[in-house]
Amino acid sequence: MTTRFGYTLMTEQSGPRELVRYAVGAERAGFDFEVSSDHYSPWLTEQGHAPYAWTVLGAVAQATERVDLMTYVTCPTMRYHPAVVAQKAATLGLLSDNRFTLGLGSGENLNEHTIGEGWPALETRQEMLEEAVEIIRALFAGDLVTWRGDHFDVDSARLWDLPEEQVRLGLAISGERSIGRFAPLADDLIAVEPDGDAIKEWNAVDGVATIGDGARAIGQIPICWGPDEDAAVEKAHEQFRWFAGGWKVNADLPTTSGFAGATQFVRQEDVADQIACGPDLDKIVENVSEFWEAGFTDIALVQIGDESQDQFLKEAAEPLLEKLRTAAP
Repeated sequence: MTTRFGYTLMTEQSGPRELVRYAVGAERAGFDFEVSSDHYSPWLTEQGHAPYAWTVLGAVAQATERVDLMTYVTCPTMRYHPAVVAQKAATLGLLSDNRFTLGLGSGENLNEHTIGEGWPALETRQEMLEEAVEIIRALFAGDLVTWRGDHFDVDSARLWDLPEEQVRLGLAISGERSIGRFAPLADDLIAVEPDGDAIKEWNAVDGVATIGDGARAIGQIPICWGPDEDAAVEKAHEQFRWFAGGWKVNADLPTTSGFAGATQFVRQEDVADQIACGPDLDKIVENVSEFWEAGFTDIALVQIGDESQDQFLKEAAEPLLEKLRTAAP
């Protein structure tokens, strides 16, 4: 498979009308696909947004024609019942003319605690995700589903509007144990770190499609392009210092104030060490290359900062994509 490059509709940093506009601009600039976060809250107060991702994606599906779309990622276990997620995904598959992939994960406390049901331990969250995927698969098949499980009940549910092609499922994985558990349930792998071992472990699971030959490995990387490097580093620190904590931390903190406290000692230089900032497109390509060198087939870029999106899409996106496609396999 040729490496594909995507654009992130980051609901934590932009309002719904802006996100639809950026989606159109990203398609025009030549991105292959677009992924959307699915948040109830931003990571940090400075980001300032959290519109409903599914409404945005419905609008994006009508405003675009070519790009593939994806949630990156939806938690189908707490805020949303899996039967409802299946219905939303099927509808979006229809609206997008089969361009939609349902990306699923076990969620973050930041978003899921809002319903007041507490935050389960990791093993319980993974059990819930596994059961949710089984329910979603059954509904995607068009069956009349009644389910009595350890975590969910479904009573005589059927999806009445299904797309011509069954919606693909991508599952977020973290470690060998979760790969063994979720690879047989998924069409595609999702991960936010360029971990080549994860690709090898996925490919070693019996009965699953190989990454690059039927299955995709979809990664994501933040960048902060801008004409002034110092200003870009400052913006990345303001908006994305939460990223320095890693996902084991990020999954468990419940509020923006928690993330503010956890990242109070993260310095600008710490962020600059992790995120390519400024006008140097070759530096961005070098950072992104870690993903395709690890075996990822699809890589979504996150351009940090709402106010920079129009300029990025107008001035930097096309030459950056040209450089990425020249360098990537």
